[in-house]
Amino acid sequence: MVCRAQIHSPESDAPMLRRLYDRTMALADHRHAMWALAAIAFLESSVFPIPPDVLMIPMILARPSRGWAIAGVALAASVLGGLLGYAIGALAYESIGQPILAAMGKADAMEAFNARFNDFGFWAVLTAGVTPFPYKVITIMSGWTGMPLGTFIATSILARALRFFVLAALLRVFGAPVRAFIERRLGLVFTVFVVLLAGGFLVVKYL
Repeated sequence: MVCRAQIHSPESDAPMLRRLYDRTMALADHRHAMWALAAIAFLESSVFPIPPDVLMIPMILARPSRGWAIAGVALAASVLGGLLGYAIGALAYESIGQPILAAMGKADAMEAFNARFNDFGFWAVLTAGVTPFPYKVITIMSGWTGMPLGTFIATSILARALRFFVLAALLRVFGAPVRAFIERRLGLVFTVFVVLLAGGFLVVKYL
């Protein structure tokens, strides 16, 4: 029986999303869990509201030796899903992208954000890729604002690899005892990391 992680997410508080969250968790017990993880990681990068971490944690706790493979599947599927989000933003923003952002309460700020988004595109993708900020918002915005595709892909790989492989490493080394930290504090740790990294680049640039 797979150990179930009880990850709290603000998105999972609404009844409909709570049911979706529970169904996603249940997939960890399925014999095709790896395929389910790939599908969720792919869709989460553009349309799906539940992060793949929800499925990754119980899967890795159940089979720690497969932690790197699980993280690799999540990485590959998430980056491919990010390309779908990019395409939605570039080719179908009005019909698909804008309704997705509106459903997340992000649409009102998009017009103002558009003018300066690509000034810090690398940091936007990196931050969304490793922190709790919805990654799908950035993938759609990247396509809509015309961020260079190479920059988007490279930064997505870096960000998603950092997030998923750090998660896998913590679970492989510490197992279930570190679960509470991952559920409540890992997003904050990644956020602080990005802030410090950006600060370091500014220091190098201006000093």
